[in-house]
Amino acid sequence: MEEPPELGLSTAQVTAARRAGRTNAPVRAGTRGYARILRTNVFSSYNTILFAIGLVLLVLGRYGDALTSVGLGLVNAVVGAVQEMRAKAKLDRLQLLDAAEVTVVRDGAEQQVPAADVVAGDVVVVRAGGQVVVDGPVLTGRVEADESLLTGEPDPVVKGPGDELRSGSHCVAGTARQRATGVGAESYAGRLTLAARADTTEATPLQRRIDFVVRLTMVLVVLMSGAILAQAFLEGFSLLRVVQITAVLSGLVPYGLFFLIAVAYTRGAARIAGRGALVQQVNAVEAVTHVDVVCTDKTGTLTTGALRLHDLDRLDGTDPGPVLARFAASVTDPNLTSAALATALPGERWELRDEVAFTSSLRWSGQVTAGGDVVVLGAPDALAPHLTGPSAAAVADRVAARTADGLRVLLLARAGAGGSLRDGEGRPTLPTLDPVALVVLSDELRPGVADALERLAADGVAVKVLSGDDPRTVAALAARAGLAVGEPVAGPSLDRFDDTPAGRAAFDALVARTTVFGRVAPEQKELVVASLRRGGAHVAMLGDGVNDARALKHAHVGVAMRSGSAVTRDVADIVLVDDSFAALLPARAEGRRIIDGIAVSMYVFLTRVATQALVILAVTMLGLGFPYSPTQVGLTLLTVGVPTLFLTLWATPAEPDPDLLGNLARFVVPASVVTAGVGTVAYTLLYQGILQGFTSGRTPTQVIAQFQSYTGLTYGADADFAEAAATIGAQTGLSTFVGFASFVLILFLLPPHRVLAAWTAPVPDRRPAWLVLGLSAAFAVVIGVPALSSYFGLTGAAGPVFLVVLPALACWFVLMWVVLRFRVMDRLLGTDRLHGRGGQAPS
Repeated sequence: MEEPPELGLSTAQVTAARRAGRTNAPVRAGTRGYARILRTNVFSSYNTILFAIGLVLLVLGRYGDALTSVGLGLVNAVVGAVQEMRAKAKLDRLQLLDAAEVTVVRDGAEQQVPAADVVAGDVVVVRAGGQVVVDGPVLTGRVEADESLLTGEPDPVVKGPGDELRSGSHCVAGTARQRATGVGAESYAGRLTLAARADTTEATPLQRRIDFVVRLTMVLVVLMSGAILAQAFLEGFSLLRVVQITAVLSGLVPYGLFFLIAVAYTRGAARIAGRGALVQQVNAVEAVTHVDVVCTDKTGTLTTGALRLHDLDRLDGTDPGPVLARFAASVTDPNLTSAALATALPGERWELRDEVAFTSSLRWSGQVTAGGDVVVLGAPDALAPHLTGPSAAAVADRVAARTADGLRVLLLARAGAGGSLRDGEGRPTLPTLDPVALVVLSDELRPGVADALERLAADGVAVKVLSGDDPRTVAALAARAGLAVGEPVAGPSLDRFDDTPAGRAAFDALVARTTVFGRVAPEQKELVVASLRRGGAHVAMLGDGVNDARALKHAHVGVAMRSGSAVTRDVADIVLVDDSFAALLPARAEGRRIIDGIAVSMYVFLTRVATQALVILAVTMLGLGFPYSPTQVGLTLLTVGVPTLFLTLWATPAEPDPDLLGNLARFVVPASVVTAGVGTVAYTLLYQGILQGFTSGRTPTQVIAQFQSYTGLTYGADADFAEAAATIGAQTGLSTFVGFASFVLILFLLPPHRVLAAWTAPVPDRRPAWLVLGLSAAFAVVIGVPALSSYFGLTGAAGPVFLVVLPALACWFVLMWVVLRFRVMDRLLGTDRLHGRGGQAPS
């Protein structure tokens, strides 16, 4: 049985509610714990394999090999964990309710308690200026609740006995007592906080493509590893040799692509931060590029939230400007309307004898001057019953014509001298009024919105407006911004669609053809976004209020205004720091730049992976040892890691390649086959040449002496020397060939001149060519400096190596040019008519 409002709960009832957990405690759950985040990132399936290999190498004393094996995995794990932990910390701080104390009635007396100490059944005193912290009905009194952050409805709503007050709204006028029925996670604010904290991060199209390529590579590497390791065991390889082979094979997985894309996202976020867009979820830099539908709130996003004077429509033939100017200047407690009028019509204050402030229940405000004149400004329908003569009907017709255009219309009226705005008991009341003018107001568009919408439309991006305002008002404003609005749809009409296949199909069809939605609730905004996603659209949602938070979370990209609510900013992927809609345009351009740079890097990465895999298979099948050691695989940092990093950073915005995987195959397959083929031949020549002593008739002692003079390496004259010497010499030649070939490959992808334009047309940017020269010089230093070459398991600048490698590079270049220029792979497979990014023959 509920206690009377004047008594509230007893102390015993409060204690029982606390024991039952029915308190208004802040919501704590909703995100993954730090331990789980760390475990997921550090001990992924791939990292676990790398760590196991590294541990065995450490036990065997191969510290350099161990560092090379696990280093990149650790870097990726740290980057991923740090980003996820930062996002968690931000979401954990998110709270919709203030921490201020509230007034409750307990044991018949009012007392102040923290909002978190309110329990279910409490009687809460709601006063003007305070926040509603629980859900529940009004018991006594009457208040005006501002629910704009929750619903988007700009006007306060009058709540009387029996009406529901929702947590998160604010009381702007009046006093009431409310029964707490929904507290904590059960309240509207609690449910919204939980939804906002939910982890909704999803991979972008580019991330999914990279993940597919990496997973496919892992499967192929596992299959290849099984065969090679089986052969190693049959041939009696040592444990160290088996572990080294395993480390090399695991290094074939292009895991560096994840690190590369993280670096690209981070730099892209830094670049667009200076253009007015703060990226909070790093992959949003790319995700915004794929957006083809933008859903946006109206107030605070398309508009500034302020009003402007659109027109004054005279009704009595006199100029209303001076009266309206002095009225606006004399308002004691200015609001959006009086501020707009004071800005447009500056005037002197007049001395007041009485003033009635605007409230949503009255829907008018008035002033009585010291001279006794009565001036009233309010909603036409609220003033209509008090107008004199036949003018009331004419006023209604003119108001209807203006509101049909989506404009806000107020009526300025006045009463004769000696009138009053209060009855005998001091309550506000209207006297008989004479209409003076219609005051026509419009929402103020944000600067640059119309231009941004035009550019988005030119880019093939559709825009839909989802607002809590009247559909006609929203449609008129959208038309002013340049949108083709069509027939607006009111939110209540969306409730007629049921959750059946037919109902969803009809709802989806309505959403697809509608541009403007008015009077929509937060849940309906979320449903519209979900409908667009079902239809295959890549959706961005722009908002500034708490009512937009759920839709922002459900969209591919959530965008918030800096001036919006803290909750909306916290859940957004991107925050527009200058509140400028136009900041999305440079963000899209930056995303295209990242996609183009990563795409070029994928060509280089995957060609290296495929080349190494083919060489390993070929050399193993020929029985010529194993072509790589773990430290030699570390050279990929110079031959692949550094160049792809710079190519990603130097990329220019370009349209995303719709057939990226297809074009990758058309380049990577022939490039890797040619490179692996020539590399295998070079490896075989060196291996056999060293093994046979270069010339016949040499004694083992002479061969050892000659090899040591070439390489600077010292070996004992044991039985395994010839094979060890042949292996390291051949590995050096192969690594040298593949390293220089990798650099020249960049010139095929970004040719500085027509001579190199076998795959695609020349590019004006000369930085890649200079990069190739710089990397080639650095690689030559690695080979020429004994300490560096020894660290990477190379023989150094040995003469026989270059006698084989230089002709091999020349032959490789000619073969690559012919294969790419004449699309040999396409012709062999019958796909010569399929061309994408690189499929366009150079002009």
